[in-house]
Amino acid sequence: MRYVVVGAGGVGATIGGRLFEAGFDVLLVARGAHLEALVARGLRLEEPGRSRAIPVPAAAAADWRPGDVALVCVKSQDTAGALAGVPRDVPVVCAQNGVANERWAHEAGFTAVYGVCVVLPGEIVEPGVVVDAFTPAPGLLDVGRWPEGVDARAEQIAADLRAAGFRSRAVPDVMRWKYRKLIRNLTNAADAACAPDDPDLRELLRAACREGEQVIAAAGIPIVSRAEDEQHRGDLRIVPVGGREREGSSTRQSLRRGSGSVEVDHLNGEIVRLGARHGVPTPVNAVLLATVTEMAAAGEPPGTRRAADLLAAAARAVAS
Repeated sequence: MRYVVVGAGGVGATIGGRLFEAGFDVLLVARGAHLEALVARGLRLEEPGRSRAIPVPAAAAADWRPGDVALVCVKSQDTAGALAGVPRDVPVVCAQNGVANERWAHEAGFTAVYGVCVVLPGEIVEPGVVVDAFTPAPGLLDVGRWPEGVDARAEQIAADLRAAGFRSRAVPDVMRWKYRKLIRNLTNAADAACAPDDPDLRELLRAACREGEQVIAAAGIPIVSRAEDEQHRGDLRIVPVGGREREGSSTRQSLRRGSGSVEVDHLNGEIVRLGARHGVPTPVNAVLLATVTEMAAAGEPPGTRRAADLLAAAARAVAS
């Protein structure tokens, strides 16, 4: 089984690089200056107390072979384009935030679709160089079939990830875990919009997650509890690597890079749409969605908005 990592960014390159180190057949699919660096010098993977070059193969597109597995690690807004080049008989493993990617893969004609609940703070710091700031393990990657269940392939993927150093289980209810991760990811937009020392940021974060919890409950969607999630994460923590503090959420990193594209429509937007469907107001998530989308389109750097202003805009939306 070869792992074709479609989207070898911070998360994809960390997973692919470690799988390659553990002796598995891996191809990283990337683009631009990052791909050029991977081809020229290999992947430089930096972790707490450890940095090394990994000569994992990389290309702009895959030469698909029998037995390949597509490990999709792109942001959700890029999923459709990423899947377009994958043969429909290839198993698709969605190692992504959000809860819609697996459904999209199924609707696109893929018959073997898996979800991965990704807890891994990988970050590209320069072309070809990826930092994973987690310790004492590089990440937590639980795997399961979509929409539910476990099969031999899920068990094998989880075993391979464990061999590569990750904490990983094959779980029959992976979407319950991914919905909990969705609630956590609702804070990404606030982290991107506001400065870390904003005195009202904590309240904004709490308000976004509170709305998410209310929407998920109203929709009757199964989700693991916060306590169960915290217990499962255990002692995993983020630490500085090479004297470098982590930039922040993946959404904050997207704004910093000026990519013009952010994932908030598939995080906060998911809650806004579910809320509208089930009659639950979501003004905070709607304001965060609109604000960060606007910032990305304008090339506005992260940390330029005030949390108090965003909370006030949400309050006005409720009063109007």
